[in-house]
Amino acid sequence: MVLWSGLASKEPLTGASGVARVDRPAADFTLPLFRGGNITLSSLIGKPVVINFWASWCPPCREEAPILEEVWQRYRDKDVTFIGVDIQDTETDARAYIKEFGITYPNGPDLGGKITIDYGVSGIPVTFFVNRQGMIVSRWVGAINESILVSRIEDLLQ
Repeated sequence: MVLWSGLASKEPLTGASGVARVDRPAADFTLPLFRGGNITLSSLIGKPVVINFWASWCPPCREEAPILEEVWQRYRDKDVTFIGVDIQDTETDARAYIKEFGITYPNGPDLGGKITIDYGVSGIPVTFFVNRQGMIVSRWVGAINESILVSRIEDLLQ
């Protein structure tokens, strides 16, 4: 019985995805973009940044994709940047996903998985919220809904 209660109360590994990065500086990276060019996180110091790790084969990622795009459209003129980091995917499938959901914010593949490792991502989707000073102030594991996404962005804009 003791073993069962210990196992039952244990948080799944994916729930801890990126937990060690919160309240720490966001690891810098340069992401090659599907639409060409690159984006470097350190070049965005001074702007709030939302970093979302996803894959085309991930059902919760598909659930949150339209929400991320809609909220990006709402906040892009307020100097908030969204970055999509595609992991463990094929380029063809990732491009089809971006087209299917009409995603316009910068997205690119984590070639070699370095960004995923640096952020401690063990399950997707996971979204990190980076303040103007380049610190990760919060994260969300799993499909994010509109009210939580907006609330976290508003916190970044304070």
